[in-house]
Amino acid sequence: MPDPQSLDAYPHETLLSVLARADADRLKAFAETLIAKLDTIDVLENRTGLVMLPMQDTAQGTNFHLGEVLVSEARIAALGQEGYGMRRGRDLEAAMAMAVIDLSVAAGIAHGPCADFVTAEQAAQVQADHDVLRRVEATRVDMETF
Repeated sequence: MPDPQSLDAYPHETLLSVLARADADRLKAFAETLIAKLDTIDVLENRTGLVMLPMQDTAQGTNFHLGEVLVSEARIAALGQEGYGMRRGRDLEAAMAMAVIDLSVAAGIAHGPCADFVTAEQAAQVQADHDVLRRVEATRVDMETF
């Protein structure tokens, strides 16, 4: 099996993190454009399940599990490479779309469009995170002012 390729600006962990949070509709639409470029795709796993959500106590620094999270997971193979996708919720199509993009990157297919998609999604996520933090900051109470 040849070594999987990666996007220069995105280590595999970062690629999967961005795809896991990507907008589901955009993710599915982009994956559709890649499917025709792949050979026959073997579906190795396509399921939903529960995973434990790890957290860390900020006061004591101890690790614990906050609870379980429902996830959709897909693992596919083609062209001697594998693609993986896991997303919150039960949207198996989105998990499969994520796996198709991961497989395309690993197989060296459509690197430019994949990099452009990941860059755009990462920028949207950074903006969304910034907006949430700004709204949270607006509700902060300064106890010294009381």
